[in-house]
Amino acid sequence: MEATQTPEKFTSKELVTDQEVRWCPGCGDYSILKQAQNIVPEIGVARENIVFISGIGCSSRFPYYMETYGMHSIHGRAPAVASGLKAARPELSIWLVTGDGDGLSIGGNHMIHILRRNFNLNILLFNNEIYGLTKGQYSPTSEEGKVTKSTPMGSVDHPFNPIALCMGADATFLARTMDRDPKHQQMILKRANDHKGASFVEIYQNCNVFNDGAFEVFTEKSSKKSETIFMESGKPLVFGENSEKGIKLDGFTPRVVDLTNGASANDLWIHDETDRVKAGILSRFFDNPKNENHLPRPFGVFYVEDRYCYEDKMAQQIVDMKAKKGEGNLDKLLSGSETWVVN
Repeated sequence: MEATQTPEKFTSKELVTDQEVRWCPGCGDYSILKQAQNIVPEIGVARENIVFISGIGCSSRFPYYMETYGMHSIHGRAPAVASGLKAARPELSIWLVTGDGDGLSIGGNHMIHILRRNFNLNILLFNNEIYGLTKGQYSPTSEEGKVTKSTPMGSVDHPFNPIALCMGADATFLARTMDRDPKHQQMILKRANDHKGASFVEIYQNCNVFNDGAFEVFTEKSSKKSETIFMESGKPLVFGENSEKGIKLDGFTPRVVDLTNGASANDLWIHDETDRVKAGILSRFFDNPKNENHLPRPFGVFYVEDRYCYEDKMAQQIVDMKAKKGEGNLDKLLSGSETWVVN
C-alpha cells in the first residue's frame, strides 16, 4: 500500500483498543483480529493512514477493535464507502471487512463492482456459512439442506462459491485461508496487502454458536492433511497425511493420483497463480467432502493479476482534463447558459 513518508513504528499492542470485544467466546473472529493486529505494524504504513471499513454483521465490529481510523458503515455498502475513500485519498491503506451475508447477499452487487474496478485495497470476507449476528438464519454460502430458523425444512438454495464468484468478477487477487491456521492466515494477509489492486481473501471462520464445526474437516488435525491442499506457486499440488497424493490434469479435468502406487510426481499439476484458466479450475474444487471421489479444498493464493487501479486512472483523467481545458470555474458553471424552467 502507498505511504507518503517513512512511518513511525508501532506494535501490535498499540492496535488494541479500549473497546470490549463483543464476540461469543470461542468465535473464529478473535483469531482473525489477532492476526490482523500482528501483521498491520509490518506493512510500512503510518497508523493515521490505515482505515478499516465494515458493513453489518459479527465481522463488521472489526473497526471498533483496531486502533486505527475506521467506519462501521451500513449493510452491504462497505465497498461503496471504501471506494469513495480510496478515490479521494489514494494514499490510505484501506481494509474492508465483511461477512458471507453482508458481502454476498445484500452487498453482492457492490462486491463484484469493487473487484472489477480494482481499487487498491484489501477485502477480508469472513465466511461462517450462517447469519451469526441475527441468530442463525441460513446465508448465501450455507449448504443445500441446511436447517436453520429461516429454513426449518432445509434450504433449497444452491450456495455461492465465493472464490468462483470473484473470479467471474475479474478480481486481480484471490486467496483463501482459515481462522485456525494463524501462520497461514498471516502469510495470506501479507500477500494481500503487497498486491497492488483489490485483494479478496476468503477466511473460513467458525461460528461455534450457530454453525459449529462447519469447516472442521479442513481444520482438525485428524482430517486436515487429507482434505486440504495448500497451494504454492511453482510447486506441485500434493496432499495427504504424508504427501502421498497429488493432483494431475487429464486435459482440463483434475484427477487425484496416488504417488505410492505408480503415479509419478513429474506428472503432477504445478501451481501457477498467474494462470487464470487453472485458477478457475481450482476454484471449482468445492464439492462436499462427504461425496465419493471428491477433491481436496484448496487454500492459499488462487490467482494474481497485474492490472491498473481505478483511482490511478481517475487521477490521470483529471490531470489530462486540466491540461486540456485548464482549471474549472464553479461560478461560471453555476451561472452558465444551461438552464431549465420548471412549471
